[in-house]
Amino acid sequence: MKVKNGFKYNKNGWNYISIKGEPYERGVAHGTLLKDEIKTCLSTMEWNLYDSHGLKMDFFKEISNFFFKTSIEKNFPEFYTELSGIAKGANVDLDELVLWNNIASLDYVIPKLKLYLDEMPHLTEKYGHLLETLPAVGQFEGGSKGSSDKCSAFMAIGDYTHDGKICCAHNSFDNFIDGQNFNNIIDITPTNGHRMLFQGAPGYISSQTDFFINSKGFIGTETTIGGFNAYKHGDPIICRIRNCMQYANTLDDYVAFLKKENSGDYANSWLIGDTKHNEIMRIELGLEYVNVERKKNGYFIGFNAPYDVRIRNLECVNSGFDDIRRHQGARKVRLEQLMEQHKGKLNILLAQEIIADHYDVYLNKINPCSRTVCSHYELDDRAFMSQADRPLPYQPRGAMDGCVADTNSCKNMGFYARWGTSCGTSFIVKDYIKKHIQWKRYAPYLVDRPSQPWTYFTSNDKVRSSTRNIKQKKTTRNNKSISKYKRPSPLKTKKRRLIV
Repeated sequence: MKVKNGFKYNKNGWNYISIKGEPYERGVAHGTLLKDEIKTCLSTMEWNLYDSHGLKMDFFKEISNFFFKTSIEKNFPEFYTELSGIAKGANVDLDELVLWNNIASLDYVIPKLKLYLDEMPHLTEKYGHLLETLPAVGQFEGGSKGSSDKCSAFMAIGDYTHDGKICCAHNSFDNFIDGQNFNNIIDITPTNGHRMLFQGAPGYISSQTDFFINSKGFIGTETTIGGFNAYKHGDPIICRIRNCMQYANTLDDYVAFLKKENSGDYANSWLIGDTKHNEIMRIELGLEYVNVERKKNGYFIGFNAPYDVRIRNLECVNSGFDDIRRHQGARKVRLEQLMEQHKGKLNILLAQEIIADHYDVYLNKINPCSRTVCSHYELDDRAFMSQADRPLPYQPRGAMDGCVADTNSCKNMGFYARWGTSCGTSFIVKDYIKKHIQWKRYAPYLVDRPSQPWTYFTSNDKVRSSTRNIKQKKTTRNNKSISKYKRPSPLKTKKRRLIV
């Protein structure tokens, strides 16, 4: 499908959209290409907010306008214009689209609303009785009833990779209703700044899963910080990270852009790789506390808990850092095991295996569940829990994708992605609801995710049109010749014996 300033195609469960130009015109192209998908997302968001909070859409739109829309319009006019174009192209309400883009940040705002009542007299007048019933500040993990810890990731370099260059992997896990919308690879060529290729949802101006590369040679990803409960009114994260993706020229720029007017919303451990200078960085972005580490040899892992003791103790509640009954502590241990096991060998294929790993370090066996790198809450009876109010047995959430990149793929503006799950496990709504009827109210809003192969996506037109015309370097693994540009065959992970 082609429109002015953009085109779209579908492959292996993904929508690939490419847009270019000035902010408004590229936004219109985005909205036109994903019109149906955006409308579905907004409709589902309305139901999900009501189901999670018992409050109607108008309430959340007013909150979003106060905390997000005003800041975007004032401080990021380019991105506000792009959002306006998306709303125009999709024929949807701009206020709802802004809320949709900031839905993850909303979870951090809701518990803090009572601190801002004096600044919102109109809201207090309209919803005063509702505001009194909101959860206490910090009552729920991540700041809100609806928030959750998300994602597994690693980024390695130097002695840990097969060529000494950067290798990175990420999967995003979420509740299935929200997470099923992130099957989009978005390619943006702006008039100003760097070209970007990232995984995202329809209507999004930044990733929020998060996984991206850009033409400046950066690879970026993140994992949320669990139990985080600090927030202040500043600039929303969607604009601060998009500003990084489009305009940051150095690792120092990433730190500065993320810290400027930091709200503490959607607090993350960011992993950023500079492929041109062969250096990686972790930014643990709290609110008052920020921890930055850089290295040219070693690795960083992401598992939804911060290493920084200030963030973990002063801005989080019960982060799960050392608790291997919890997914944070278990994945910390497992990812460290896998980094050391594969030291000196990490490449694209191993990264795909690692991000699909099902080893449970608490029970010491292969056991697809919430504690594994490839998280499966939908298969977990939650028999081993440290908190009764943690996610419920067989809850429809977990890992929903996999994304992998290295220096070579970034050079060619490409990365590998697998939709559905990193491991290839299918999710079929009818079968799931039949087994777990307690979740049947979700059925109208869930979609099937059959097993899909790993797929290579690139904004490099020459590579995309014909990889056969490119002189390809070969690497070897297990005596098999692998093109760095072509998608490898789906992995048969059971044949590889992993450390226990």
